[in-house]
Amino acid sequence: MTDTLSTPPRRLPTERTRPLDPPEELGRLREEEPVSPLLYPDGHVGWLVTSHAAARKVLSDQRFSARGDLKKVPFELPSGGRPWETVPPGFFMHMDPPDHTKYRRLLTGQFTVRRMKALEPRIAQVTEEHLDAMERQGPPADLVPSFALPIPSLVICELLGVPYSERPRFQDHSTTVMRIGSSHEEVAAAFGAIYGLIHELVQLKHKEPADDLLSGLIASGELSDAELTGVGMLLLMAGHETTASMLSLGTYALLRHPGELARLREDPELFGNAVEELMRYLTIAQFGVPRTALEDVELEGRLIKAGDGVTVSLAAVNRDPGRFEDADRLDVGRSTSGHMAFSYGIHQCLGQQLARVEMRIAYAALFRRFPGLRLAVDADEVPLRSEATMYAAQRLPVTW
Repeated sequence: MTDTLSTPPRRLPTERTRPLDPPEELGRLREEEPVSPLLYPDGHVGWLVTSHAAARKVLSDQRFSARGDLKKVPFELPSGGRPWETVPPGFFMHMDPPDHTKYRRLLTGQFTVRRMKALEPRIAQVTEEHLDAMERQGPPADLVPSFALPIPSLVICELLGVPYSERPRFQDHSTTVMRIGSSHEEVAAAFGAIYGLIHELVQLKHKEPADDLLSGLIASGELSDAELTGVGMLLLMAGHETTASMLSLGTYALLRHPGELARLREDPELFGNAVEELMRYLTIAQFGVPRTALEDVELEGRLIKAGDGVTVSLAAVNRDPGRFEDADRLDVGRSTSGHMAFSYGIHQCLGQQLARVEMRIAYAALFRRFPGLRLAVDADEVPLRSEATMYAAQRLPVTW
């Protein structure tokens, strides 16, 4: 074990030479130094994890904390400083046990197989309605506002129990938060509006409970209204942005890989597997998962000291050739067992089954309804959200 740095710390590699591949430097580090010194924007020197084996160790070890007030992120924040000086009530992804355990237990009881199965017809209906609108409008179309953004937004509203009359407002504010051109003031105002709407929704569910997630949490009697509002806010934003990003980028990837798309058209049963492979191959959380060491820990021959920031590059981990054969190739038929697109350990994405169902239904419907779907511009002209925490297509012009 050594705490002597064999190479000088460097900033997180972000420069992509190919639009669907992670930065090449991440692959070199994974091969030569899978736990390497990382220079954070505030001058702190921590660690970058790029191998599958090391990532599993970090994400399953509670000596590496997810607490928001301890987190160091490897990119510049718009406001400067730290991401969460104070973690809002209910934002359990920024908590450690036992606080995290309480929320996780309650929410696991709401993300049931029964509820996910019951949502499938509604997901299919929402998808078909938006594809109907695309077909009526005719080509060309931008798949981001017409397909990728609205479907997960409306589905998460369905899960939370947002009244139909309020869904357009939720969708508009969510779109503002995700839109790359939104100003800081617009994003802050949209966040505030969403928080206010969810707080009002909590009050409504107290009076008029239904078979939805918020009503179920209220019935448990274990959460305050502030906690319920925070949980609702977190689920709305996390469940919307990630799936929307995958719908846009996954469609772009398939259109750039006509051979793999042809396999799906010939055998639609492969769409479920394709969802897993697209998540592995693309790994939209492009800047990694932050953790903080609570005590000195040895990791792959390195001494990680208490207080050190550790960033797990999921994009590098999911392209690790030691775990996935021919890892840089998109193969919709491969076994993707062990991919970490939903992270790993106790903080693995709670809504992963819902996301899987949404993507499987939406991708299959899109390519079934539009068998001639193709990009309306040169593939290299599609603008990508390279500066956003979730990698995605900013616009996706298509025709058919």
